[in-house]
Amino acid sequence: MAVEAVIWDFGGVFTSSPFEAFNRFEAERGLPKDLIRRINSQNPHDNAWALFERNEVDAARFDQLFLEESTALGHPVRGADVLPLLSGAVRPRMVAALKTCKQHFKVGCITNNVVSEHSPGLDAEQRAAGAMGQIMPLFDAIIESSKAGVRKPDPKIYLMMCDLLAVKPEACVYLDDLGINCKPAAQLGMKAIKVVDVDQTLAELSQATGLSFDAEQPA
Repeated sequence: MAVEAVIWDFGGVFTSSPFEAFNRFEAERGLPKDLIRRINSQNPHDNAWALFERNEVDAARFDQLFLEESTALGHPVRGADVLPLLSGAVRPRMVAALKTCKQHFKVGCITNNVVSEHSPGLDAEQRAAGAMGQIMPLFDAIIESSKAGVRKPDPKIYLMMCDLLAVKPEACVYLDDLGINCKPAAQLGMKAIKVVDVDQTLAELSQATGLSFDAEQPA
């Protein structure tokens, strides 16, 4: 089936991955590498992170629950210390690719986010650059987990986007930096691309869509 829509994750796709910030934080605190990812992988559908992304707890409760979960793994970390790490630097070539796709296909964004001033791209530098204002208006449809009450990798959220865009999953390309989120998209029939780096992503997106994307770093 011909491609009719390209659906994008936000953090780690249009911005640098928060996992890079997590690892810097862990190194600075003398914590085991990938501790935060390990905490978030425990009970992944009902842990502090999942509850927060579905807007089932507020920031204060998330702070407390995350501390309990990290303490249980032997390394106490407050949730409030993790939230500022979510902001990332914008990747201009990915934004340019979105604009190119928008000229040919419907475009949507599915993001697991939290109701917080620390949502991806919302730090002071990004606000000054208008990053969110630059990217979000480009989408034909946006689903935020904190507003929808459902989060990836629940298949329902992908089908919700298909309904909004009036397309079948088989006519969609889906991009995400997490394999666990790509898997249900692929199972539904979407062409899933795991975002590892910009060059790899744009090469695979070109192959999937037949479009050409800038292979050079912008000046």
